[in-house]
Amino acid sequence: MLAVRFVLDTSALFSMQDLPPDAEVHTTPSVVAELEKYGDQRLGYWEHALKISHPSAGSFERVSDAAERTGDLTRLSRTDMEILALALELNAILLTDDYSIQNLAKYLKIEYRAVGQKGIKKLVKWKLRCTGCGRIWEKEYGECPVCGSHLRTSRSRK
Repeated sequence: MLAVRFVLDTSALFSMQDLPPDAEVHTTPSVVAELEKYGDQRLGYWEHALKISHPSAGSFERVSDAAERTGDLTRLSRTDMEILALALELNAILLTDDYSIQNLAKYLKIEYRAVGQKGIKKLVKWKLRCTGCGRIWEKEYGECPVCGSHLRTSRSRK
């Protein structure tokens, strides 16, 4: 019988006391770096059980393209996108409490499970609205190309 395959993000690892038993557990080097940054002592216990790898460039590009379509690109870090790409590539179940990661996983049809929080209920598409002139933009410019004000993400009503 094949073991269940999971990919874990930082939020899942922070929420868990133990890794899933009898499972193949994967993460990325950037997640390990985040755990080390915060001095998480459990990493020492888990290093032997965690399979640490980078996703392929093709998987990362597919995630990045999808994030641009849903408006999640400005809400996700590179680490978040690497986790999604690895889950996509390995056809694994993603364990995460991050709502933006769950949102894009849902869009990409990646199975996911929340660990310490309730998961999202529905897919959300995001847009960028200028805080000054109110114009709506589909992609991130840093500031509004028309008036120079800050762009803020908001839910799309489409």
